[in-house]
Parts: sequence; C-alpha cells; structure tokens
Amino acid sequence: MSVLDKFRKGAQKAGVQASAFMQSSTTKVASGSRDFVQTFSLPGEAEKAAKILDSFLADPDRPESALNAIPKAVLQRARGLAVFQVLKAGFVFSGKAGSGLVIARLPDGSWSAPSCIATGGLGWGLQIGADITDFVIVLNSEDAVRAFSLGGNVTIGGNISATAGPIGTGGSVQASLAHPAPMFSYSKSKGLFAGLSLEGTVLIERKDANRDFYGSPVPAKDILGGRVPPPEVASRLYEIIEAAEGLDESNLPESAYVPSSTGDHMGINDNQMVFDADNHH
Repeated sequence: MSVLDKFRKGAQKAGVQASAFMQSSTTKVASGSRDFVQTFSLPGEAEKAAKILDSFLADPDRPESALNAIPKAVLQRARGLAVFQVLKAGFVFSGKAGSGLVIARLPDGSWSAPSCIATGGLGWGLQIGADITDFVIVLNSEDAVRAFSLGGNVTIGGNISATAGPIGTGGSVQASLAHPAPMFSYSKSKGLFAGLSLEGTVLIERKDANRDFYGSPVPAKDILGGRVPPPEVASRLYEIIEAAEGLDESNLPESAYVPSSTGDHMGINDNQMVFDADNHH
C-alpha cells in the first residue's frame, strides 16, 4: 500500500470516528440538556444558587475579598438577582442548557421567594468536551424585575439591555451606579471572573418547577411580588446576601475593574456595552 493510500485510509477512518463522536455528543447534549433542566427542583436550585452567589460576593470574614467580588454598593441597590448555571458541551455542534432562579427585592427591603428559570439552545462551534459557567445578573431597575415577572421569555439584549458589571470597591464603582444599565452581568468560568456575553440568551420561567414546589400554578409575578412567603429552603441564599451587604469596606483600598471576555481587567471607564436592546455595541 502506497503512502498516499495509507493517508487516504487514515483520513477516512478519522472522518468516520469524528462523525460518530459528533453524533454521540449531539445526542447526549440534547438528552442531557433536558435532564439538566427538568430534574432540578426548586430546593435544589436554591442550594445551587446560594453556592454560586457565595462565590461572587465578598466574605465578611475576609474583607479583602471585596476587591474581587460584586461590589457591596451594587448589591445594596439591586432590585433583583438572577442566578443560574449554564452547561455547554459538544463537538462541532454544541448544545447548552442552564437553570437557576430569580428573586426580587420587596418594598420593605427584604427578598421575595424564588422563581425558577431555565435557558437552552443549540449552536455551531469547535468546542470539544463540556464547560460549566456560573452567572449572576443584577437587576438594577423595576423594569428589569418586571421583565422576569411577566411569565414569558426574557431575551438578554432583546427586550432589555445590560453591561458587564463592575467588580471591586471605591469611587469608580459609585460612579458606575449613577446611570446604570437595567442589568449588570457577571460570569465565572473555572472559578475566575470572565466578561462573557449573554446576548441573545433567552431565560424562561420554569412554571413546572414553581408549581411542583408551591403546590399550585403560582405566576412569577406573584412570587416576585411578595405574595408568596419566602421558603425555608432559600434561607441560606438570603443569609449570604445579608452578610455581603453588611461588609465593612472602610479599611479597603479603592480598586475596581470590569473583566473582559478573556478574564483581563479593564478600567470601568473602558467598559463597553455587552448586549444592548437596540443591538448597539
């Protein structure tokens, strides 16, 4: 057999293996995405959200952690929080599925009961294997909260705009809150902040999970509006937020940045719109 024939045979074999791997991966992603969303109950989502949020917020026992966390000032003026995790996997064809919850701040300053949300989709890319990314979206306005309360789909960059949120402490953080976007987006991949774009991502209310936990088809509007008592299963989530809001930053230096998509630190004044309702970037 000539060298050329061996090359052709090897290439053909590699092509067959790649096709089989792609088909298997795509099937697993499709079925895995459904399981990822459908098998997660509200208690499980509340526990997961607490762990995620704990990694994004400062630890009161280590005040210096505020230099690499969602700012206390951002958290204190937040009208709501959406916390979720996205799994991406595949080979050539990629799939993603995610689930989490959203809570809203009530007029008395307390937090509402959680409403479950999910996201998913298929795409095209050269990603091999799987990757998990955690997201926290800070809802800075009542309009942002209302978008999650209507019971439909929330399209990031479609019906509401957002920017990558600031991280750290000091006057530049306060300046960014003078006229903030309706939402600040934060993401972590492999434990590190990364300014990943969520443009086009659709977040869907998980009516099934809400119904199963609350015992009746309670609409998200009622859950986020305070008509449903906060459940005990979400107590850890509330405790983490309260602790971060009470952090003493008085002895900390002023240091703030916005993470780029590659994880590099950009000055807050250099921050660009990550996703915009009018598709302006």
